[in-house]
Amino acid sequence: MGADEFEAVFVCAVRSVKQTQHITTVARILSLCAALAFATSAANCAAQTAYPMVMSLRPVALQVGTTAELIVSSRYSMAGAYQVLISGEGVKAEVMPPEKKPDDSAKKSAVEKIKIKVTAKADAMPGVRDVRIATPQGVSTVGQLVIVRDSVIAEAAGNDTPAKAQPITLPAAVCGAIEKNEDVDYYQFHAEPGQSLVFRVRCARLEDRIHDLQTHADPILTLRTASGATLATSDNNEYYADPLVAYRFAQAADYLLEIRDVRYQGNQYWEYCIEINDRSLVECVFPLAVTAGSTESVHPLGELVAGSSACELSVPVSASPGMRWFELPLGHERSNPVPLVIADVPLVSETQSPNDLAAEAQLIAVPGGVNGRIDHEGDLDCFAFEAKKGEAFSFEVTARRAQSALDSHLRILDEKGKQLALNDDLRLGKRTLSDSWLENWTAPADGKYIIEIRDVNLRGGSLYPYYLKVTRSQPYFELYLDSDKTQVAPGGSAALFVRIERKNGFSGEVQLSIDGLPRGVTGSCGRILADKGQDGSIVLEAEPDAMLGVANVVVRGTAVHKLADGAERNLSATATSYQEIYLPGGGRGHWPVTTHAVAVTDPADIRGITLSTYDIILKPGESKKIEVTIDRSPGFSANVTLDMLMRHLNSVYANTLPSGVTLNDKDAKSLLAGSASQGYLTLTAAKDAPPTDHQQAVVLAHVALNFVMKWTYASRPLTISVSPAAK
Repeated sequence: MGADEFEAVFVCAVRSVKQTQHITTVARILSLCAALAFATSAANCAAQTAYPMVMSLRPVALQVGTTAELIVSSRYSMAGAYQVLISGEGVKAEVMPPEKKPDDSAKKSAVEKIKIKVTAKADAMPGVRDVRIATPQGVSTVGQLVIVRDSVIAEAAGNDTPAKAQPITLPAAVCGAIEKNEDVDYYQFHAEPGQSLVFRVRCARLEDRIHDLQTHADPILTLRTASGATLATSDNNEYYADPLVAYRFAQAADYLLEIRDVRYQGNQYWEYCIEINDRSLVECVFPLAVTAGSTESVHPLGELVAGSSACELSVPVSASPGMRWFELPLGHERSNPVPLVIADVPLVSETQSPNDLAAEAQLIAVPGGVNGRIDHEGDLDCFAFEAKKGEAFSFEVTARRAQSALDSHLRILDEKGKQLALNDDLRLGKRTLSDSWLENWTAPADGKYIIEIRDVNLRGGSLYPYYLKVTRSQPYFELYLDSDKTQVAPGGSAALFVRIERKNGFSGEVQLSIDGLPRGVTGSCGRILADKGQDGSIVLEAEPDAMLGVANVVVRGTAVHKLADGAERNLSATATSYQEIYLPGGGRGHWPVTTHAVAVTDPADIRGITLSTYDIILKPGESKKIEVTIDRSPGFSANVTLDMLMRHLNSVYANTLPSGVTLNDKDAKSLLAGSASQGYLTLTAAKDAPPTDHQQAVVLAHVALNFVMKWTYASRPLTISVSPAAK
């Protein structure tokens, strides 16, 4: 659709609004215009080679100790796929050779389905793994694979009525898909009298990291008698959107298992895995925190777990602080993996005496950690600590992150019960979580203060444990990568952007580093400037003869923090990667993933970016142009947008320019349409811009893949300096 046609449609739509004057009509028209704009954008960028975007694996599960062939489906081509990357230990995969067709030599068609052979060792830890496919076009977005203990049964065609229910033998992991609107899948199984079974569904959770799956499944699971009577049903579990049913059968009989979307919607990529067995399903443990090198008595909590059961867990000395997953020894079996916190402070347990009121608060030392539980509805737990005026403290509750049912609510009170601070949900990177965290709270006077913990909805029970960590605030920082993958062509460059979150008074400069790059790729590691500096860059350059390859990299940052007494403390952090998600309506969301992959691709559509200068010195109040020339491959005529910021719509996701330096978008030729190859950008230093010496930056050339995702090319790194203001 051309610009004139788009304008004509818009004018007709506006006339319709004037006649109807209905808000809903306006909304529909705006949605139509957005869709038309997207269609126009997609048509304009059709010439850009795209890396594959994994949509699903089928079946979505693999049994430990077995090898199986899985089908990977993607948007955009996986032609030439040569390697499979799977997170964690104990699971490996390889690409199966494609079936050759008589016309393969005559044309190169898009390959949106491939087979991979996956092997899971017998001792591989069950759970969800991230999967990527490496191709000459680049490394893919992540897909999801579930490692299970029982045999995998794949859905058979035509099981969409009770009369055609697919017979299954238990225990099993049943894998299928809610493939279309009004799709309902039925399975038939036999149960003995008094037999208890757990039905655990993974479906909605498997879609969080699938980039291009804008609408997600909302599954509902129902147990029925052979005649169709309902025995039990589940929509959402306590803390996720997937069903969980535990049921004790009274009679020996055949039964039906029904799964569908609660809205009767469907999608060919809505894969599910239903684990069905008679083993204990441990959802969380009490206590939640343990110490490295210790032997702990922990109580597993969940379905088909004896109420008073406890097990001895030997925690390795090498276990590093933070959340770690363990398989608990339950008799002669291992439990499903469950999370525990490896504490780095002394631990105490919540007192057995009443501690619901401030006057009854349990006195704790700082630093310290408390293993507690909200035992019943309306329960409040209070802990007291001593503080001096001006001392800063941090209070962190870990519960929901460790699969506790607790949605914590945290308050700091004085001895009289007056509220001084409150936190409900914490923000970690780009995600909001249901745990609580108060950082850098300063005591207003000498005295005793109260920490109050409860469930935000005043619920409670055995499944509501928590770990409270109380420390004196220390300066530190966290790092986040804006994306989960970086593609670089031979002789070309690409950029990673690293964002910082400063904590507890840290304001220093951070030097970036990167490890694990593929052969033939080097990295120029920039820095995140002190004070208000928020982002830094790492610019990768591939040698002209670099071969196809892919590797998971690790990005770190180091800093020196100066204390008030003049002493120095070395700080460091490892960056967390985020998968970009295409949100409905064109938004750009993020989900954390375990790895960041760097891939060397085939020669790219843009072979290089040349700048008129790579060392810019600005005086306060001065502007300078950067002439930009892109080298297009023959026949490549897609629109290219120049920039020095990573941004989408009205949001900026990375800005490595020095403080006080901005891009002048009004004095720029940033859109290179058709075969155009030359443009320019203008940098302006504010009159009060502070001095900066050689801050690394980069010029970007974006080509749209869809309304959210871009293929981003980069220049070689350039440096920007701001000279001191003249006296």
